[in-house]
Amino acid sequence: MKFILPPFENACVLVVGDVMLDRYWYGTTDRISPEAPVPVVHVSRQDERPGGAGNVALNIAALGAKASLVGMVGEDIIADMLQNKLESVGVSCFFKREQNKPTIAKLRVLSQNQQLIRMDFEEIFYQHSEKSPLLENCLDCFPKIKLIIMSDYGKGSMGNQQTLIQAARKAKLPILVDPKGRDFSIYRGATLLTPNYKEFETVVGSCNNETEIIQKGLRLIKENDFEALLITRGAQGMTLLREGQPELHLPAKSREVFDVTGAGDTVIAVIGAALAAGADLTMAVALANRAASIVVGKLGAATVSVPELRRSVLKDSDTSKGVMSEEQLLIAVEDAKAHGEAIVFTNGCFDILHAGHVAYLERAKTLGHRLIVAVNDDASVRQLKGQTRPINPLERRMSVLAGLASVDWVVSFSEDTPARLIGEILPDVLVKGGDWKPEAIVGGDTVIANGGVVKVLQYEDGCSTTNIINKINEKANA
Repeated sequence: MKFILPPFENACVLVVGDVMLDRYWYGTTDRISPEAPVPVVHVSRQDERPGGAGNVALNIAALGAKASLVGMVGEDIIADMLQNKLESVGVSCFFKREQNKPTIAKLRVLSQNQQLIRMDFEEIFYQHSEKSPLLENCLDCFPKIKLIIMSDYGKGSMGNQQTLIQAARKAKLPILVDPKGRDFSIYRGATLLTPNYKEFETVVGSCNNETEIIQKGLRLIKENDFEALLITRGAQGMTLLREGQPELHLPAKSREVFDVTGAGDTVIAVIGAALAAGADLTMAVALANRAASIVVGKLGAATVSVPELRRSVLKDSDTSKGVMSEEQLLIAVEDAKAHGEAIVFTNGCFDILHAGHVAYLERAKTLGHRLIVAVNDDASVRQLKGQTRPINPLERRMSVLAGLASVDWVVSFSEDTPARLIGEILPDVLVKGGDWKPEAIVGGDTVIANGGVVKVLQYEDGCSTTNIINKINEKANA
């Protein structure tokens, strides 16, 4: 599958559901309590993060998308803390506060990256309700959003889920649901459900093989008028089911697993943000699968950034170095810039690679972290050098350049000049060889206007492709 990261900054997503505060106490354990056979933890560090629907909103914001959050909280300091933490990263909070209920909080005590105990502080908000108590808050957000995520942890914030689902359908807004409980019919009409495998089997019964998973999943879709069902299966990856379409199974990306806390939040957040940014469901799920492999390698409920997601895509696409298309190059450049790497750009025909070229490219590489070499295609070389050139076709010229240790990425262009390509890449350093004046170099004004610099490097004396060709012709005619 060819991965394309959608423009997450264009996505506007509403998250509605059970909001909670996740507290983590970290410490060392080197003795057993004399009072009871339990370890004594010397707490040295504390951390507090939004959890539940709050963690979903955090994941969306971490991708650069716009996240609004509707949830139920108490009239207490924990609610204030949650709102401050969320709003500090750009999440817009629209909380409904209940005076007689505490804000949900969970405390985890960890030692040497192992969770020793979890303590929950909570009361169910609404056990039974004719409508969602959060519906009015959600309706106020409808005009500015593109998609809704329902994060249901079974804490009673949602009330009657159908009132919100039907309102979303009436407004033609996709609604994705991370479900809870033994009855998925309460989510009838949802666009996508994302149960984990245990939750799925709790509803449909035990599955003995892949055929049963598919059959029971498709039956669940038909009975409840879902558009799709995504079953997250841990080490077995993910399975996407849609009526009338072949199933899609995505294997888990193998890596060391430290903590699966919040992985489901990351999955539905990435899917929602990607769909709201214009990706199709298959691409959104594939990106979520990669995001899940990243987040389980972190401790505690965590988020995934666009640079992390992009680097994962690049790593498996084997585009970290070498010849690539312009589309691949732009992704690689964006990733490099996100990691603080300076981009150096140069261009030329590079028809017969010689010692002068090698020395020039080695010096160019010292000016930054990544060196791009843009190569004229065969037609543009003929336009510049005449009908007898190039001696070597484009593929061979690019292949030889890619083999140099100094060169990171090689790309071709068909125009007379690389001005358009330079405008797309916006390198930090634009390099040209010879006796050029910096102000005369094509694309130089664009680079300088963007805060970059233009450098001129001298070629080695006596080294040029034309000289080599002339000498060959002289010997041939001798």
